[in-house]
Amino acid sequence: MRDPLVLLPGMMCDARVYASQVAAFSTALTIIAAPVTGGDRIEEIASRLLDGLPRRFALVGHSMGGIVAMELLRRAPDRVSRIALMNTNSLAETPQAAADMEPIVIKLKSGRLEDAVKALIPPDALAPGATRAAVMAQVQEMARAVGPEVIVRQVRAMQRRRDYQAVLRKAKQPALVLCGEHDRLTPAKRHELMAGLMEGARLEVIGGAGHLPMLEQPDAVNHALYHWMQQPAGAQSRADV
Repeated sequence: MRDPLVLLPGMMCDARVYASQVAAFSTALTIIAAPVTGGDRIEEIASRLLDGLPRRFALVGHSMGGIVAMELLRRAPDRVSRIALMNTNSLAETPQAAADMEPIVIKLKSGRLEDAVKALIPPDALAPGATRAAVMAQVQEMARAVGPEVIVRQVRAMQRRRDYQAVLRKAKQPALVLCGEHDRLTPAKRHELMAGLMEGARLEVIGGAGHLPMLEQPDAVNHALYHWMQQPAGAQSRADV
């Protein structure tokens, strides 16, 4: 693969969430960590990103970044050479789930950032064990850098997101669908659905990881991404879980 690699972080996160991937691949590839902070709707965020991204690129999106990645694929499928979707969701938000996010908005607007972060990514959405507290501390640090005003806009964008199942059905690029086995926010069954929609998509469920496998099990994520990047365009495969 010679196309630039574009990394889209999830809600509340910045480029630090991909530190291990940048370290692993930046000697061979141009890597762009692009923020998903530029608007109140997924469509607006994607439109602004497209204005600054290369003519053609490989695309990795995690969580909210995965939803923005699907919107980029919808808008400019000819510019996306391959796509990796990690710990994300192709379905539109339900009215009930959107309403359930309003207390989080109140926390953010009232200065209770730490509580809001724990509501958006509960500790038990990560794998159990000694690394959980350290990963949560990293998330809190990134959230402080992103700021509550931006996170409120991200919540609004997620509440209004569209369904991307039809977009995935049309995708012909080499595709990776990845999640952590302990992720209760975007469970493995949801990723099985996404992989089933995409012709020849490779499905990887990372053991010992939850919603943030890039931080919890970086070597396993790097291995999966390396396999995906080595896959020739037009040559698709499906891996066993």
